[in-house]
Amino acid sequence: MLFAFSSSLSYFLSPRQVLLKHPAPGDIFRLGGIVQVGTVVKGQRDDKPYTSFRITDGQASIPVVYTGILPDLFRQGQGVVTIGSMAPGEHEFIADTVLAKHGASYMPADVEQALKKAGKWNPKFGPPPNAATWNDKTPQQIEAENQGSQPQ
Repeated sequence: MLFAFSSSLSYFLSPRQVLLKHPAPGDIFRLGGIVQVGTVVKGQRDDKPYTSFRITDGQASIPVVYTGILPDLFRQGQGVVTIGSMAPGEHEFIADTVLAKHGASYMPADVEQALKKAGKWNPKFGPPPNAATWNDKTPQQIEAENQGSQPQ
């Protein structure tokens, strides 16, 4: 019974952690972060809906491929958690499941922790910054903006 339970567990990784830990192809895990603005591409493959996008934590981003119908609440710049594994020989994540929820006060707990750890969000200063600006700003710049001053 314990074996069956442990084989169904999956661990959470942020994009930066994926790059550091190099999970083996086929190892199932949860990849979470923010859907990077401007990276969503939708199409058809074998008569099925197909979507590629990138998930970012503000420090790194991972390309994701998903075949299926996305949740209605899937949006660019919003928090998302995907379940799947890395593709063999490639640096992309093949998602079997995409979980998304939209709302001003909602952020998946794992995604929230990854953003805090990356220095990209301090909740005491309000909602997370727009993900489109993360590639251009350091954590110090974001913190200075949140405090109303300029970085030194």
